[in-house]
Amino acid sequence: MNVIRAVQLYLEKMISEAGPGMKMLMMDRETTSIVSMAFAQSEMLQKEVYLFERIDSGRSNERLKYLKCIVFIRPTRDNILRLQSELKSPKYGSYYISNNIIPRTDIKSLAESDESESVREVKEVYADYLPVNPNLFSLNIPMCLQALSWNPDALERSVQGIISMLLSFKLRPAIRYKGSSSVAQTLAKKIHETINKETALFSFRPPEDGSPPPLLLILDRRDDPITPLLNQWTYQAMVHELLTINKQRVDLSGVQGVPKDLKEIVLSSEQDEFYAGNLYANFGEIATTIKIMMDEFQKKTQDQKKIESINDMKNFVETYPQFKKMSGTVTKHLVLISELSLQVGKQQLFEISELEQEIACRADHSTQLQRVKKLVSDEKINLHNALRLILLYSMRYERHANCGTSGLLKALQDRGGRAHIVPKMLEYISTSARQELFNTVKITDAVKLTRNLIKGLKGVENVYTQHNCVLKEVLEEVIKGRPLDAAYPIMGNELPFRRPPQEVVVFVVGGTTYEEALAVHRYNQEGCKVILGGTTIHNSDSFIEEIVAATAGIPFKHSRSLQQFHSAPHGEA
Repeated sequence: MNVIRAVQLYLEKMISEAGPGMKMLMMDRETTSIVSMAFAQSEMLQKEVYLFERIDSGRSNERLKYLKCIVFIRPTRDNILRLQSELKSPKYGSYYISNNIIPRTDIKSLAESDESESVREVKEVYADYLPVNPNLFSLNIPMCLQALSWNPDALERSVQGIISMLLSFKLRPAIRYKGSSSVAQTLAKKIHETINKETALFSFRPPEDGSPPPLLLILDRRDDPITPLLNQWTYQAMVHELLTINKQRVDLSGVQGVPKDLKEIVLSSEQDEFYAGNLYANFGEIATTIKIMMDEFQKKTQDQKKIESINDMKNFVETYPQFKKMSGTVTKHLVLISELSLQVGKQQLFEISELEQEIACRADHSTQLQRVKKLVSDEKINLHNALRLILLYSMRYERHANCGTSGLLKALQDRGGRAHIVPKMLEYISTSARQELFNTVKITDAVKLTRNLIKGLKGVENVYTQHNCVLKEVLEEVIKGRPLDAAYPIMGNELPFRRPPQEVVVFVVGGTTYEEALAVHRYNQEGCKVILGGTTIHNSDSFIEEIVAATAGIPFKHSRSLQQFHSAPHGEA
């Protein structure tokens, strides 16, 4: 199960079915992102797609009747109205329309608008999600909750995206959800209803060997608010945390000394072999790997200089494209790792991450409080990192007799930090997380919490990645076939299977993380078939904004000692 390949196959089919000849691709804002994450523009040109247009941008009056128009848009009401307008006055010779599930009323309205009979084909294409990694997809909904309940538009979009993904792989799953989460239950119910409504689309032949159906497992970010707050130490996750990956693009315009052609870079596992091979490499490994790649490049550079014959020239010309590509790859990743290294030192992330892991993985209130106080008061520690430490401390020790959260918030507020975020987090965290989260994470005495284990960036996984996300533990139960009945009820009247499912799709309401994608990747390496998706993919910045949006309008209930900060003037981090 590979979500990138699934989207690629649909796009290739759309283009090939339009036949030979010059083509243009008409998209909307969301499908533009889907296409760009599946193929580079150069790859589309090789498929005879020479022009790209947004249906939601202004129309030109130029007639291009020699072009075939492939329409790949989401079937929203606005898009259907725009397409009706296009078909009433067609610019292109013929139209091939592809959408997610298209209501019959919309097909009828499009047919009525197509007075010139320009439409050659209308078909459903199930590629209504962003393919991030082979095992990871996103719906790009950064804030899906209002007052801790679904935003109606976000709920509808989530249903459409998940249904599309299930149809991509011909999965009719059993649906399980976190029983204590109303938003997970609501989504599970809507998906169950849609599958039953679209019986013809989901009439896949059941496995002949009687094995259990695939599983769709719906989780709630509120049950694990710790994972998105922790510093990450694998390549993809570090880039997202420190520089932010937005639809495979990283903005480096604010980084000093970056060449003009690297002000924005693309990180695609399909288009960048080095990136694909090092997504999950830890910080120490990636630095070593880049050095090896640089040494190899320098060796090839020396070889290129030794052109002494016609044969040498011929070999140089033949290898030049590969040489140029390698040159670009070396430069791009060297810039990235250099900036990551700079930020790690500048933000003192080794010390901060060590304390984060200690708070997440074991209780030692007095020592941890003193260390948090020291770092929060240190002017060299930026306000965002100080806030994350307080958030982690406040969740673990909210009910501790000597909880020092008020004092920490006062110190943060004095520095101009966003102290009001902490009460919002204590509203955001679910009741079940309050009861279970810090009881389920254990650490063995054999693991010493000391930054001295890092010598030349080695040992990162031993000290700074001890925390296990909740998803990893839940998947462990699913894959081993252990019962989840009480905590994760089954939607509908289906009886639970005691054998583990062959395919698992996990969807996290409120956003997933690259740490959770790493956990899924490791299970898949062991022969499992797991896909992870979420309303969005968080780093700590975006997660904090999700908390603020989700708790807007919620009356403050928890931790009375923090009441003063709920209404205090808000500083900015």
